[in-house]
Amino acid sequence: MSPVNSDDSSGGPFVDAGRPLTRKEIRAREKAITAESGDAVPEQAYESGEEVHAGVGAAQRPGSSAAASGSASPRTAAVPTTPAAEVPDAQALPAAEVPDAPPVPPTIHDPADQAEAAAPADAGDGEAEVHGIQTEDAPHYAEFAHGHHEDIQHEDVHHYDVHHDAVAHETYDDHAHYEQQAVGHQLLAGAESAATVARPSKKVRRRRRLVALLLTLALFVTATVVGAQFLKPLLGNDKPADYPGPGTGQVKVSVVPGEGPVSVAAKLEDAKVVANSETFIAALSASGGTLNPGEYEFKQEMKNSDAVSVLLNEGQAKVMYFALSAGLRIDESLQAISEGSGLSLAQLKALSDSPKQFGVTSKAKNLEGFLAPGEYRFPLGSTAKEILTKLVKSTQDELKAQGVTDPAKQYDVVTVASIVQAEGGQAEYKDVAGAIYNRLKPTNTETNGLIQSDATVTYGLGKKTFHIDEAEKADKSNPYNTYAIKGLPAGPIGSPGKTAIDAAAKPNNNDYLYWVTINLDTKETKFSKTLAEHNGYVEQYNAWCEANPGRCV
Repeated sequence: MSPVNSDDSSGGPFVDAGRPLTRKEIRAREKAITAESGDAVPEQAYESGEEVHAGVGAAQRPGSSAAASGSASPRTAAVPTTPAAEVPDAQALPAAEVPDAPPVPPTIHDPADQAEAAAPADAGDGEAEVHGIQTEDAPHYAEFAHGHHEDIQHEDVHHYDVHHDAVAHETYDDHAHYEQQAVGHQLLAGAESAATVARPSKKVRRRRRLVALLLTLALFVTATVVGAQFLKPLLGNDKPADYPGPGTGQVKVSVVPGEGPVSVAAKLEDAKVVANSETFIAALSASGGTLNPGEYEFKQEMKNSDAVSVLLNEGQAKVMYFALSAGLRIDESLQAISEGSGLSLAQLKALSDSPKQFGVTSKAKNLEGFLAPGEYRFPLGSTAKEILTKLVKSTQDELKAQGVTDPAKQYDVVTVASIVQAEGGQAEYKDVAGAIYNRLKPTNTETNGLIQSDATVTYGLGKKTFHIDEAEKADKSNPYNTYAIKGLPAGPIGSPGKTAIDAAAKPNNNDYLYWVTINLDTKETKFSKTLAEHNGYVEQYNAWCEANPGRCV
């Protein structure tokens, strides 16, 4: 059975079996207590505690108008004056833990009462009033209030809960009075204790906001620092500026002609020669040196300064350096040698025009085709003849390695190799060489011994182009015109590389007579046995030229 429906009368009519009292039951209990003390409290007194209190204070205040005249206002006439001795003894009631707090300001429900409560105290009395209660009556009122509240908190049920909004702290220090901003108290069922909640002052709130702002800022800075540490490896910012050196092992890194510091630095960092490409570039720039093409030997994990010294040949004898590309003509090769070595171009040309002293056949007019492509370093003070001898010997050694030892035969192979270098894609060098030799056979009736190479004609004309007209093809005065003159041209048309020399020395055995490179970017070359098939591939070449304006001039 629920405590609400319990009919146990052993504890009196207000025994609640531990449940919170309702407001109606509290009022009934107050009526019963008042009846036992002999006081008659009108019903409306329970709507506003201020009517009863104010009446008591007014009736007992000495010198008040009500006491002087013996009359009472309508608000206090129904409440007989009760001496302090007749107020029920709070100690006789069951003990309740009521907090030591000042009297609670009454709750005002009637607008008229609100205006009356808000009115200032009568200045003529010479004494201050707190919410309608004179200070001289405060002891009696406190006694009455204490007994009243202790009674309604019977059996450990506390209904004393005062909410204060924006009450200044200093008003509680001297217990002088209550501010009018205080909100009326409420009786809360089941409250274990009375609590007063005060709103922090503006100064405290500002301090709290400042602390919260500082904490948020500190958290943001911490998160940023921690996040940066995690992002450094992803962004590449965790690289050391330099290795301590001196390094270990051996690594070869090539610098190609025209390559700049940024590209070289990236190569060195990838090979773990230097720790940081950016700091290496700064060290190279500070040295004031320049890059020279070639293949260099480094150690891994070198200091930037040591790697720069290797590139600039510091600590070693200064050298003459130059590089020759495959396919260069004789005048282009001699110019590159002069610029790299500092030797006179005229001196180099005079030596080239006397090829016999270098072991070249007497059929040769100069060293065309015999200046082997590559990168060269010569000690300072090297002569022009020493340099040219070295280059010619490199070509002759390659020919000998392929079984070609006779100077006259070497000259023919170099001539074919120079045409292969100019005409074919590198992957098809041996097929191009085979087709050339097929055209030179006496049994060939398709082309009648004519090589018909555009590259040879343009060389004899002293220009570089992919197109020649019919008049140029018919000009027999050009000793390199393989359209008009049978057999090999007068001599090589450039410096062939090792691959082209090997192809000319040992060509593929095929039946091809024609070839044409249909893509100048990929060097794709098409081969055919008949002129009709060849003309079809020529159309593919023309289509590529139309799709790439300016490339086939």
